[in-house]
Amino acid sequence: MELDRRLLLAHCAAHALSVVAGLLVVVPMALNGSAFKGRCALFSSGYWRTEERAELTEPPQELSRLVVQQWGPLAACQFVTFVGIFTVLYGAAQGWRCLFYLHGRHDDTLFSSFLTVLLSVCVLFLSGGASVILSLGFSSWCDTVTDANTRPYSCAESQSVPLYLDVNTSSFFTELSLAQASLWGVTALWLAQSILAFLRLYHSHSQHMGGPWLHRDKEFLLGQSPTESISSSSPRPPATPTIFI
Repeated sequence: MELDRRLLLAHCAAHALSVVAGLLVVVPMALNGSAFKGRCALFSSGYWRTEERAELTEPPQELSRLVVQQWGPLAACQFVTFVGIFTVLYGAAQGWRCLFYLHGRHDDTLFSSFLTVLLSVCVLFLSGGASVILSLGFSSWCDTVTDANTRPYSCAESQSVPLYLDVNTSSFFTELSLAQASLWGVTALWLAQSILAFLRLYHSHSQHMGGPWLHRDKEFLLGQSPTESISSSSPRPPATPTIFI
């Protein structure tokens, strides 16, 4: 298999994996947003408060509940979701183009390959930033839920502990941890796509420069101009005899 087809096939596989990873970011974030009634758990701040709960037949009992002072900014969750949606749409479109190029046995132009490299690098930085935001925001929410790790349970176990909030917290750790791992996977795939796009650009540029200019470069290296080679290679007409009278 030729090098350009191998690079194109690897790029197709990276696009297909990016679609799957992007869906694993979008779906958990959408479920978490629905469970939290449109609020963002990332970077939320709060504290635990102990209250006495009076029963009719039992003595008063102490009840600990989480009080959220301020929910996280919606822009953090929306940015993470946007990166996931863009990855799914872009991966699907580019995957279709890769299959079309594999079937037609041709590749992008140099300008299109350059734009692909530029776009891949830009989205790589965006996905990396979104991964950092999601990781830091998730860690901040876990510190709030576990009261800076002073509670007798971990962040994973806290989703089965009643927090007495007006939102559904029964699966927040599963959703956010899945979105976090998938988003870091998306970042790794964008890095792979950037490298593959650069290799395809370099290979296309080498083929473009090595085609019409290869023969001319060889002639210049041999110290012979193209016009001289043409004139030397063309046959000379036979000399006619001269008759003196």
